Amino acid sequence: TGPLTEGRHHIYSVVNQRRGGLSGIFASRETDNQRDIRNLFVEGCLLVPTVCSGAIAVVGASTKPNTIGSDLLKRLIEYGFTGKIYPVNPKGGVIEGLQAYSSVLDIPGDVDLAIIVVKNVFVLPTIDQCHEKGIKGLCIISAGFKEAGAEGAELEKQLLEKVRAYGMRCVGPNCLGVVNTDPAVKMDGCFAESLPQRGDIGFVSQSGALGGGILNILKDLNIGFSQFISIGNQADVNAETAIEYWENVDDVRQILLYMESIQDPANFRRLASRVTKKKPILALKAGRSAAGASAASSHTGSLAGSDRAADALLRQSGVIREQSLENLFATAKVFSNCPIPKGNRVAVITNSGGPGIMATDAICEYGMQMAQITDETRAVLKSFLPAAASVKNPIDMIASAPLEHYRRTTETVLADPNVDMVIVIYLPFLGLKDIDVAKELMRIRAEHPEKPIVGVFMTESRFFSELSEMPVTVPFFMYVEQAVDGLMRLNQQRLWLARPEGKVPAYTVDKAAVEALFTAVRADGRTELTTRESIDVLAHYGIRVCGSRFATTENEAVAAADAMGYPVVMKMTSKTISHKTDVGGVRVGIKNAEHLRREYRDLIAKLTERGWEKGLEGVIIQEMVTGKRELVCGVARDPQYGPMIMFGLGGVFVEVMKDVAFSLAPLTDVDAHDLVRSVKAFKLLEGARGTKPADIAKVEETLMRISQLVTDFADIVELDINPLMISEATGEAIAVDGRIRLK
Repeated sequence: TGPLTEGRHHIYSVVNQRRGGLSGIFASRETDNQRDIRNLFVEGCLLVPTVCSGAIAVVGASTKPNTIGSDLLKRLIEYGFTGKIYPVNPKGGVIEGLQAYSSVLDIPGDVDLAIIVVKNVFVLPTIDQCHEKGIKGLCIISAGFKEAGAEGAELEKQLLEKVRAYGMRCVGPNCLGVVNTDPAVKMDGCFAESLPQRGDIGFVSQSGALGGGILNILKDLNIGFSQFISIGNQADVNAETAIEYWENVDDVRQILLYMESIQDPANFRRLASRVTKKKPILALKAGRSAAGASAASSHTGSLAGSDRAADALLRQSGVIREQSLENLFATAKVFSNCPIPKGNRVAVITNSGGPGIMATDAICEYGMQMAQITDETRAVLKSFLPAAASVKNPIDMIASAPLEHYRRTTETVLADPNVDMVIVIYLPFLGLKDIDVAKELMRIRAEHPEKPIVGVFMTESRFFSELSEMPVTVPFFMYVEQAVDGLMRLNQQRLWLARPEGKVPAYTVDKAAVEALFTAVRADGRTELTTRESIDVLAHYGIRVCGSRFATTENEAVAAADAMGYPVVMKMTSKTISHKTDVGGVRVGIKNAEHLRREYRDLIAKLTERGWEKGLEGVIIQEMVTGKRELVCGVARDPQYGPMIMFGLGGVFVEVMKDVAFSLAPLTDVDAHDLVRSVKAFKLLEGARGTKPADIAKVEETLMRISQLVTDFADIVELDINPLMISEATGEAIAVDGRIRLK
């Protein structure tokens, strides 16, 4: 807008260099220069609409009952918004007891946020008026944009151009609205039926209707939230914006996401990886059944899919993924009422043996431990529990346990240094009231906040309805599996917080040689590399490949084998045939020159007989690597998420057993460590049944070198190393075969 003063230039530079850096500026009192920069700066601006407590204009406010414009205005009034509310309607007049204005330009005071509920064709002129008025925050409820087809998509494009040009931030369009339950704000800027309940959750929903349904049932679930954003078409503000904004908002202690797509996976990973070290992020990512976009010409490609990529992204970002809304909110309830435990040792207190055994099974299946109760603790328990009670874990107080036994047992077990988490199970016996036990547990929780306590109350639904009317500080569930699942999520967050950040190594490689090779392949009119070319690429990137020589005639093949030493393997390498084993193109265990000549002649004869000799480059003579452990690693490039690194059990059964796992590139050293250990085949690497332990560090290095290769070359869409053989003699991982396909 004009020459920047030195002070303004300094602020702009700081913000421009650190995307999202305005959080630090906004935390203190703004100077005039800072306020100017906040209003002018677009790319680094954080989400303003949900924190404003000054004034809101409802553009499209209506007197017609049961319309969005009417309901939304009523919600703002009923929830007690602490700022000023300005209804905007072309007819003016009075709406819900408030003076209405025919245009935002007629509003006498300043306005922070405009909630727009008008027909889509009027949205752009409304944005122009908001800009003229100086309004910087928009929440566009109106539909009829990219969700409605090409014409709507063009309208949304123009909308975003205006928002960017005017230095605004925009939630929506096609959304439910925004909510902030902060008592200093109290803004219910959406049109869900129920008024919001105060809590510690920042919740983002990509679906407006689903978000509205969720808001309506949260009270029954006894879950409150701090802020809610329905991002709708997420033209501007999206899940990543919210994550970045909520990172330093104190009353948002956990973040919940309902997502159908992730717009910028790399940015999401960067932000979420950082924020999950401060507070948990729980996600319900819909679209699990969507097929991957890969052509699936390789093993890796056929096993990959967009949901595997999304799963890898969330896992590597420390995001806890849930598969249902029920699980999402059950986990949220646990995080709202429990601290992160110090370890994974769980004690179970029950008044019935059966549920205690079920809890034990679930704890072990989730990879946690049953706490070993100390002798001192057991002695204390024996001093007041009946002789028939069991003071081993699970601790069974028996059905006659009174309220006093629940109190003393829980307090005693919480004091045990071997116990990190406690599950308390209640079944209705002998007139002991469920609500009395629940209140006692909440009292104990207040006095012992350092360890998680979860209640399992197998009682009437009336109990849970009664809880919904109370301030609850302990998560209560109907079934033991739900409680154990919640503790497992707490433990998952504990492990993530303890997980090192990891580094992406930069190996010394021959990138120029690979570039030249790819150029030659392109010049040949191909996208599929031959076996020889693929192995050469791997070798250029420092991946251990088995020793090999190339031959184009029978005599050359014999000379190569003689020089290398028998036994050897002979493989065809062709520009037209990629799966060699399907056509008998791999001959193993060749013992001498005579044996090699027979195999060579038989191979050529069979290829000629079937008309497959076209494109044959020759044969590769390789050292015979002996090993019973065959692994697979490779790459499939997802069109949205980028290259995925696969690792698992290899050989001819890779697609049958499907013991494989995926992580997104670039891999850190910690990613590679976790990827190798995430498959059942890892036990084979440790040296099962007397086999020589594999050099696991070299396996991890192989994965990281592959990651560097596919990060350097976006042209690689598929890569397979199958098998990656573990040598029985040395334990090293050797790439025996390779396939690479380019765009």
